Amino acid sequence: MFTRRTSSSSEVSVTGGVARVDRRTKNLVKRLQPGEVAVIDHEDLDRVAAETLVEARPAAVINAAASMSGRYPNVGPLLLAAARIPLLDGVGSQVLDLVGEGRTVRVEGDEVWVDGAVVGKGTRHTLQSLEEEYEAAKTRVGAQLELFAENTLEYLRRERHLVVDPLPMPELRTTIRGRHALIVVRGSDYKEDLAHLRSYVREMRPVLIAVDGGADALLEVGLTPDLIVGDFDSVSSRALRTGAELVVHAYPGGKAPGAERLDEMGLPYVCLEAPGTSEDVAMLLAFEKGAELIVAVGTHASMVEFLDKGREGMASTFLVRLKVGPSLVDAKGVSKLYESRIRKRDLTGFLLAAMLCFVVVFVTLVPRVYLSSLWLVLQDLWRAATH
Repeated sequence: MFTRRTSSSSEVSVTGGVARVDRRTKNLVKRLQPGEVAVIDHEDLDRVAAETLVEARPAAVINAAASMSGRYPNVGPLLLAAARIPLLDGVGSQVLDLVGEGRTVRVEGDEVWVDGAVVGKGTRHTLQSLEEEYEAAKTRVGAQLELFAENTLEYLRRERHLVVDPLPMPELRTTIRGRHALIVVRGSDYKEDLAHLRSYVREMRPVLIAVDGGADALLEVGLTPDLIVGDFDSVSSRALRTGAELVVHAYPGGKAPGAERLDEMGLPYVCLEAPGTSEDVAMLLAFEKGAELIVAVGTHASMVEFLDKGREGMASTFLVRLKVGPSLVDAKGVSKLYESRIRKRDLTGFLLAAMLCFVVVFVTLVPRVYLSSLWLVLQDLWRAATH
């Protein structure tokens, strides 16, 4: 990595390092090291992707697409700017081929340099310029909302059987009936939610159901998933080999993209065919298998979150939540409940401590009082005998 500033009539910021190139940001961050340059093709950079980039601490981010197209207000680019990570935007898709994995790349002002030649040019963003674009996008969100609602209604007509008809469920070795199910998606605030749920997990021992990368989120906090549901494009091989049951989300018609990877790894799995998102499928699985309570971590429920994920509507999510609603609670509500309640284990510990104090007092104080009284009696008897 190198970083410097040159000065002429106006200052030009220069930074660079070894390039990591990928059209899928979630694949790139797995190999991105601090001080390297991320070269991505990610229109409307979403919050979760931006957070993973910030954690990797790159020297700069070069985006072939527009990190903020203006269709709706997305916060991902703002997170990069707030972390002081230079962002060069809208460079064009050719930059991914011209830079190449592992080559040394330099970002000078709004230009991309490789081997002493300019290979691309884009828009060099600042926090101020991104804030202005964000505010402008907020004024245009009405049209996007109308289109989103129309798509949702259209999908509702196609996918209404999610509520009416029970889905055929695969046989599982994990018992869910009568237990709580904790469904973990690597979405907004998932780290904070998992941190606040430690007491709940320790006491209730729920079935841990991870949706794709949610399995790695559980491993990060020392928990092992019981089930992993999804198309397995964003979960590590380490998580897949933890012994968790693997449920491949197959789309209507039987297409199951995740099955190929598991076949290559030689891992057993079952398929569950359903429309919608993998997190919808995970909720339906927990509900149909008789979970007493479903606790959701990091799941998506707002228009912005769905647009961040590239979804044009949220019919399946609306229908699934309508079906499982009486059993579904958000992780934040559960964490507040468990922060404010006295657990049985804590109460038992308090009583044991009180009993221990009583025993200590009895063992140390009572004999002392008894001996002192006996000594006084003996003194009285001695005085009486000598007078």
